[in-house]
Amino acid sequence: MKIYFSPASPFVRKCLVAAHELGLADRIEKLPSAAGPVARDQTIIASNPLGQVPTFFTDDGQVLYDSRVICEYLNILGGGALFPAEGKPRWQALTEQSLGDGMLGAALLARYETVLRPEALRWDGWYEGQMGKVRDGLALLEQNTAALAQRVDIGTITIGCALGYLDFRYPDYDWRAGFPAVAAWFAAFNQRPSMQATLPHA
Repeated sequence: MKIYFSPASPFVRKCLVAAHELGLADRIEKLPSAAGPVARDQTIIASNPLGQVPTFFTDDGQVLYDSRVICEYLNILGGGALFPAEGKPRWQALTEQSLGDGMLGAALLARYETVLRPEALRWDGWYEGQMGKVRDGLALLEQNTAALAQRVDIGTITIGCALGYLDFRYPDYDWRAGFPAVAAWFAAFNQRPSMQATLPHA
């Protein structure tokens, strides 16, 4: 198996955390990439017209994207339980995955606004709107942190990667001060070997 890889991508990290939890990480070859929202990687586009990471190749040559699809594939391949099969636990985990993905997407868009967009064209309202999604997501998690405890599934993995991305790209954003219960949960979850093995870097 192969994956187009960026060491800074939280969505790639999500897939690799899942792979570590499922005992599959050593079977996945990391392919270098230069994916970006403006300068798109033509090598990736040949397999994925979106030109984004993660783009994943199964052993039989099937191409999978995005992280939600890849993680579910890995879960089935590894005979795991990262995606609860049915009932309330399934819908809870999938909804938490959507929340974490949404927070990640908002944080990425806010970063693009301040790092990639020419300064004269930057829109403070856009940045604040995106970071508002992050804050509101944290507020919901703060009210429901007990539901995350003692669980390792696609919901908690995605939320963990979202919080890790905040630490990586927004080191001056002290989210822990306003959300101490989330901070305590993350401090423990982030010590998992799968999380430590996939820490982002530039």
